[in-house]
Amino acid sequence: MRIQVKNLGVLRQAEFTLGNLTIICGGNNTGKTYATYALFGFLSFWREAFSIRVKENINQLFAEGVIHIDLPKYVGLAESILSEGCQAYTEQLPIIFAASAERFQKTEFQIYIDSKDIRLADKYEQIICSADTEHFSITKSEGSTELVVTLLVKKEKIKIPEDIIKRFIGDAIKDIIFGHLFPNPFIASAERTGAAIFRKELNFTRNRLLEEMSQSDKNINLRNLLSKAYQDYALPVKRNVDFTRDLETIAKKSSFIAEKHPEVLADFVDIIGGKYVITRNDELYYTPKGKQVKLSMDESSSAVRSLLDIGFYLRHIAQPGDLLMVDEPELNLHPENQRRIARLFARLVNLGIRVFITTHSDYIIKELNTLIMLNHDKPHLKLIAERNGYKTEELISSDKIKVYIAEKASVNLDDGKRKKCYQMTPANIDPELGIEARSFDETINEMNRIQEEIVWGGE
Repeated sequence: MRIQVKNLGVLRQAEFTLGNLTIICGGNNTGKTYATYALFGFLSFWREAFSIRVKENINQLFAEGVIHIDLPKYVGLAESILSEGCQAYTEQLPIIFAASAERFQKTEFQIYIDSKDIRLADKYEQIICSADTEHFSITKSEGSTELVVTLLVKKEKIKIPEDIIKRFIGDAIKDIIFGHLFPNPFIASAERTGAAIFRKELNFTRNRLLEEMSQSDKNINLRNLLSKAYQDYALPVKRNVDFTRDLETIAKKSSFIAEKHPEVLADFVDIIGGKYVITRNDELYYTPKGKQVKLSMDESSSAVRSLLDIGFYLRHIAQPGDLLMVDEPELNLHPENQRRIARLFARLVNLGIRVFITTHSDYIIKELNTLIMLNHDKPHLKLIAERNGYKTEELISSDKIKVYIAEKASVNLDDGKRKKCYQMTPANIDPELGIEARSFDETINEMNRIQEEIVWGGE
């Protein structure tokens, strides 16, 4: 998947490709968060709001009781469908970023996929119900290229409007053709520590707002009033707030990591030095390992708060194929834990979860370099890995990683002129030596030069 943006925040023109592990690094105010939020917003919009327009006549379903839809016909329209989705999403950018529409008048957002990557899902089955009645089914058999929509009741009993039926069918076509290309995103924004510490206040504010709505004019638009409580926050921040508020419900679920790879959760417990606990009364605590004490979030360390969302995601909702997006994973973490979080990300990638991060951390990049360099079948490398506690599951191949430096560079603009502006420059990744992150190297080299001058300059 290739993402291209134009005139988005400070990014005049930028392009990057989503890998198994995608990293954007660079200085402050260089567009890293803009790119992250834009991608998260698109994936959310595509899954939740955009639907493929169905060309079939729904009346045939009522007349004959069944419709057979030729899926290759829609595969042939994939490029135009995706372009239509990107255009519709671009119009939603003011909502995604909680900013004025004027800022996005010239913004372009486009996703490109290789036609060779398109493949139909093996099978699909969905039953559309209303109350206790099954109205129709949408199915695709394994090996088939047809989507079959079958009426399950007499047409007189159908209470679902035609445009809604078309949307169900369009969503099914979208999932079958594009489902494997567009992962389900989960984001931990840089504002996540605030959501953790003010969790009680957020719940109180929402409950108070609901109480006020119940006492207001009955003709009030409850949805609009409720949305005003969050309208000043970008979508990723809203999602963090909602996720933190709903931890009691989330804690009842179990991820594939908890069921099949509990050792990953054990490693995470070692990173935070304890575990999170949700009580029946929806109270959130942190319990340090080996101690009989419960600490509230404001009593816990900033590192514990910073990793809260990631911890609950891993234990309760993570699924293969997801895209875990973390804005500045190094927030409040000691360098040793920054190294360990890098190893955790590599392990998640090897388990089938895509990871996307923005970072200022040289420790994370260097640790990933170590994992790349150790990932070779050489006896001395195996000894080094064993001696230093590296697990085979943590080692990662360089071809799974895409790294971009957000920086000013000279680019050709649409008007034919060449100008320096912020863009995403691909970093070199060597299978033997790892990532060349000059964004950090230049700063470190400058510091070393000054210190050497201090030490040796008097001689």
